[in-house]
Amino acid sequence: MTIWQADFYKLPRDNAPVPRWELVVCDEQGSIITTATCPQTEASVPWLIETLSPLLDEAPPQKIQVFRPQSLALMEPTAQRLQIPLEATRKTTALKRVLAQRRGGDVSLEQPPPQPLPGALWGENWRFASLPAGDLLAVFCDRPLPILQIPDGLDPLALGLPSTAPIPGIIIEGGRRSMMLARWLEEVQPVAVNYVATEAGVSGGLVLEAGLVDRWILVTFEDREVAAAAELYQQRLVSSQGVHFLLVQPDNTGITYTGFWVLSHPITDRAGRIPEGSE
Repeated sequence: MTIWQADFYKLPRDNAPVPRWELVVCDEQGSIITTATCPQTEASVPWLIETLSPLLDEAPPQKIQVFRPQSLALMEPTAQRLQIPLEATRKTTALKRVLAQRRGGDVSLEQPPPQPLPGALWGENWRFASLPAGDLLAVFCDRPLPILQIPDGLDPLALGLPSTAPIPGIIIEGGRRSMMLARWLEEVQPVAVNYVATEAGVSGGLVLEAGLVDRWILVTFEDREVAAAAELYQQRLVSSQGVHFLLVQPDNTGITYTGFWVLSHPITDRAGRIPEGSE
């Protein structure tokens, strides 16, 4: 069974009297499964069901992945009616390549300004850290963690990284709020933790990318030593192919942990360019 990556959205630069919506479905390798268009007045769950249903007789997918919030609003009830699991995720690389070729230009989504982390959730301390690639999964997979999220494809050894390569991460000591913070993180679905450098008098900090387009300010800082640690974090992100981690624990004893996430995102250099091969 395959995984479908699907987008249903208004065509850009469409000069038709009535705007048209296009459905594009491909597999994880970028092979197109189907495409179809309809007037905006017909863009609906019934239209999607009618269009997708014939495909299910031949090869029903294991699940459908959607990256666009506007598509999710219609695809989610459609998938429920068709009894197919649906996953809202940014990691639809093949689909985004197909869309860039078909529609031209960038398919990145508009994101709202990052919001402050709710004050009731913030813990007692935080710090940058790193683990050898060979230990990243082994250290936590066998521990009794209440929340453990390691997406498929993010094993650094399977990605070809040396076992000694440092995998950067953020550790938050939540104290009595540790479980509350971890549950909140589980709900918002972390994707990546980005370092925003200090520029033109604006404090640097860490921004949590979550869900499809959400962003949260984890922390801001001006301290030079912290900024230097952040720069090292960014350098290690490049060498780790974007793989990093977020760990929530009640304290620094190393006895108990609350939540652990392996994350990944495109890596840019200091000029904002994405190195070749990074998605």
